[in-house]
Amino acid sequence: MAEDLPVLVVGATGFLGGQVVDELLKRGKKVRALVRPKSNAAKLEAKGVEIARGDMLDAASLVTAMTGVSAAISTAAGYTRNDKNAKAIDTFGNSNLAVAAKHARVPRFVLISIVTSDQTPQIPHFWNKKLAEDKFEELGVPFVALRPGAFFDQAVGMGGDPFEKGRFVWLGSKDARLTFVLASDVAAYLAEAVDADIVEGERIDIGWSRPLSIHEAAELAGRRAGKQVKVVSIPSGAIAALGKVTSKVLPLVADMASMVAWFETGKYVADTTRQEQVFGPPPTPEDAIARVAERYGH
Repeated sequence: MAEDLPVLVVGATGFLGGQVVDELLKRGKKVRALVRPKSNAAKLEAKGVEIARGDMLDAASLVTAMTGVSAAISTAAGYTRNDKNAKAIDTFGNSNLAVAAKHARVPRFVLISIVTSDQTPQIPHFWNKKLAEDKFEELGVPFVALRPGAFFDQAVGMGGDPFEKGRFVWLGSKDARLTFVLASDVAAYLAEAVDADIVEGERIDIGWSRPLSIHEAAELAGRRAGKQVKVVSIPSGAIAALGKVTSKVLPLVADMASMVAWFETGKYVADTTRQEQVFGPPPTPEDAIARVAERYGH
């Protein structure tokens, strides 16, 4: 029976993928993880996760990994790894996932995408997510795409406890409102989407109950920490200038500059109507920031 088959997680050794694995296990699911041949899978094995060795750039290994699963979830993103295969992973790799899913007849594929990815051809890693969605649809693979906003906990947590340090480091405008999410919430939604009542091919925006600026987020954080939390911002113009200089050596910077410019348009905002229908009321910024503070012991 389908419930006895494992759910495959692509990207299980990553920041988000590891949390997806835990969410699936919490729900009583069997889990299979796609792990690259040289990656250490000991932590996953200790949790009882089945290991399938393979790579997104090796289509045959993907077919093998997807054979006999009840569903598959991909959190893989070359952009965040910024290694030599980053572009290939986000293009050929995602295409390979769709082709393999079709060959293996995966009943449902849950794909992580990005809010407004279909509006932003000028941002490579956004647009690649949109192209991945299109590839699954073109091949007739049963899929759903969750489109979260910016990962707040990752953004403010680089470099240690931002509440203790009393500062958030940010890129671009302090006052531009945008959609944020917490990785832990997105992981829970991805796991839930395996069985959720969702129309195949749906793209669902994921966010908090309202957009807010990083300055507003810092004010909420300050109230929680009982101290002022400042925002240290790198101007978008400086990022754009650096992106032009390093475009051939570090294309990631130019990509980032385009993303920051998009944030500043005020259009990077989720429509959480469908999120609420499928997964329940979106978290409020107050609740989400309080949970981040608790993780740091505040």
